[in-house]
Amino acid sequence: MTLKKWMKRWGLGIRGKLWKMMKCMRSGEQLRLDDMASSSESLATRDYSVSYSSQAAGVDTKVENSNIEEAESSLRESGYLNYEEARALLGRLEYQKGNIEAALHVFEGIDIASVSSKIKASLSRRCEQQNRRRSQSDTAPPMSMHAISLLLEAIFLKVKSLQGLGLFEEAAQSCKMILDTIESALPEGLPESVSSDCKLQDILNKAVELLPELWKLAGSPQEAILSYRRALLYYWNLDTETTSKIEKEFAVFLLYSGCDASPPNLRSQVEESFVPRNNIEEAILLLLILLRKFAVKKIEWDPTIMYHLSFALSVSGEQRTLAHQVEELLPGIMERRERYSILALCYHGEGEEMIALNLLRNLLRNRGNPDRVLELLVASKICAKNMVCVEEGISYASRALSELHGRCNQMASVANHLQGILLSTQSRSVASDSERISKQSEALEMLEHAEKLTIERDPSIIFHLSLENAEQRKLDAALHHAKQLLKLEAGSSVRSYILLARILSAQKRFVDAENVINTALDQTGKWDQGELLRTKAKLQIAQGQLKNAIETYTRLLAIIQVRTKSLGAGKNLARNRRNSNRSLEMEAWHDLANVYTSLSQWRDAEVCLSKSKTLSPYSASRWHSTGLLYEAKGLHQEALKAFKAALDVEPNHVPSLVSTACVLRRLGSQSIPIIRTFLTDAIRLDKTNHSAWYNLGLLYKADPSSSVLEAAECFEAAAFLEDSAPVESFR
Repeated sequence: MTLKKWMKRWGLGIRGKLWKMMKCMRSGEQLRLDDMASSSESLATRDYSVSYSSQAAGVDTKVENSNIEEAESSLRESGYLNYEEARALLGRLEYQKGNIEAALHVFEGIDIASVSSKIKASLSRRCEQQNRRRSQSDTAPPMSMHAISLLLEAIFLKVKSLQGLGLFEEAAQSCKMILDTIESALPEGLPESVSSDCKLQDILNKAVELLPELWKLAGSPQEAILSYRRALLYYWNLDTETTSKIEKEFAVFLLYSGCDASPPNLRSQVEESFVPRNNIEEAILLLLILLRKFAVKKIEWDPTIMYHLSFALSVSGEQRTLAHQVEELLPGIMERRERYSILALCYHGEGEEMIALNLLRNLLRNRGNPDRVLELLVASKICAKNMVCVEEGISYASRALSELHGRCNQMASVANHLQGILLSTQSRSVASDSERISKQSEALEMLEHAEKLTIERDPSIIFHLSLENAEQRKLDAALHHAKQLLKLEAGSSVRSYILLARILSAQKRFVDAENVINTALDQTGKWDQGELLRTKAKLQIAQGQLKNAIETYTRLLAIIQVRTKSLGAGKNLARNRRNSNRSLEMEAWHDLANVYTSLSQWRDAEVCLSKSKTLSPYSASRWHSTGLLYEAKGLHQEALKAFKAALDVEPNHVPSLVSTACVLRRLGSQSIPIIRTFLTDAIRLDKTNHSAWYNLGLLYKADPSSSVLEAAECFEAAAFLEDSAPVESFR
């Protein structure tokens, strides 16, 4: 029966009939058959009863009018208001009034599976080519777009009702059904004929955005990840703002959720296109897409994008990439101070210390920037690694302390800590013994003050306290701090074990030191055992166990070889580790060559040195080991040439300075002042080198112009330093 005939038959306006229908549905009464035309799809032929009471007797007129207008529209389009549509309207009315439980009760009366099937079929038919003939059996007319929107809205409001009641998994399943229905009906995406329906598009936007959130609330992170990917990969015709919001939320979830996402399985992709392999890479890709959108002015600037990208690139070891992204930002987007600080941290992380320091210098020259403590501390830390900039670093740390004015003990602790490290570094380069002792004392005082200022004990401060005491040969205090450090870190740091072992070796407790190293080896993964094994080999050499030391070095070299291959080439994340491997491998070959030299196994020593040469042809340490080999063979001139080559590569190579002086003294071909210069230079660079002091004592003893007292003082210093010398340098 057409709408026109229906209206003529009953002589009532549509609005009047709808008022009656809505009142009946709210009151639980049935519409009489004589009030409406019979139809298999009409509300009047259904045995329908609402088993709940409305919260309010009076319905807001504006809300009811909206629902009645919806019903009018449905009646005009299809000629009747079917059961599901009526429930959709009434459910929406209850939802708008805040009766979530009542709305859910109404929505549950809709057969969603049946409705979804009809929607799917209707959308598919609407998108068929116009010249394609439908089969004769296909007699059922497709649903109107208005009816489709109305029913999909009902399902979405059911989702919101379930969410409001805390039934997150059920809500997610219902929300997923909306997207499944649309995607299966329109596998190629939404055509214009469908996406032009503003209401339908609005429902899809909300459903696509809501589904991942529901899965997160339901405690299903993998489903949330799949939903995010589905939202971004399928053509939902979302607006740029919604898409960008989803991309950002997905990136944040990938970075901080703690859930490992499997790589996306893309249905179609360009050959050799990038496919992210893990959470970090996928998050970085999403954040870079957002940056690109901002660059082409599709979205407004959001500073949190840069914060999340900074975190992601830093974690993945891509500080240089982050620096490039910051440099490419348009002027005015980021404040000058923030830009310079981020760039300095990036280059500092990449090992480009002088670039980082120059950036900070430019920033710190501007006296108009208050509260520059962070930048001052970073600059101070960089200076602490460079002997040339130590004075500058001390001034930065002092400025940081003066700007703090006791406001923050933690920051003051960091400043004192850096000041202590810088003063310790400075003490190793001063010429005067009295000044050196003064600087060392001040450094120790700064480190102790830094420890007192910390709320919780800082492992780094305790480590440097132990190290500084050890270098000043205050071994009992150094041992105390080293044990505290090991307990504080629960044995998680390799460097703490190594420091403790070296302190014990300085006390000539070699067995205890080796036991410490063995304990560390048991608790450490193979890839991190390199320095531990080298220290163990040195302890074995100190105990005269040369064959055991050779076996330990062999084990060390085997681990390095396997680890180097496993890292692979071209991975930025592994660059620092590869450099560390190469340095450790070189030193291991040199140590092994020295062991073979002491055993007079010349051929084996030469093989070790040739292996080292392939790693780095220009190495002061290799030339020094070569000189020791020649010296052991009695080839003093060749040894002298090798030591000279070492000093050409590294003029301040202390072992080569001492060895050169020893060979010259044996040959007697040079004057005593020249030999003394080599030894005094060695002592100036390393005042704890007992061999340099001993050989200087021998030189004074053999020199008639020198006093016996000078020789005695040198021998006394050599004896004290040898007595407290570790198997390896503390630092």
